[in-house]
Amino acid sequence: MSTHNASLITRNNEDITQPTDNIYESLVIIGKRARQISSTIKEELTGKLAEFASSVDNLEEIFENREQIEISKFYERMPKPSTMATEEFLEDELNYRMPEIEDSEEKETTL
Repeated sequence: MSTHNASLITRNNEDITQPTDNIYESLVIIGKRARQISSTIKEELTGKLAEFASSVDNLEEIFENREQIEISKFYERMPKPSTMATEEFLEDELNYRMPEIEDSEEKETTL
């Protein structure tokens, strides 16, 4: 029986470089998207766990909440935000723009 961890995937650098012709620009795009995904997931999880917040300081009660444990396990099993962002980038599902390039193209056409 083999275990497969979706966050451990070998990537071809050329595949990541190809959309922008620059590996560093591609990684910046992936990194920004990963932060967006991470923030969204954190907000979702915080919202769901807030439903279980109680004013009681009883530790036993906190550790016995099965529903809360299941929610936490679900989020722990999710792929990492960087993996999700890389998949979106490689599948051409991200919209991004390069402000420096757009600015220089505007200057060339207005001259």
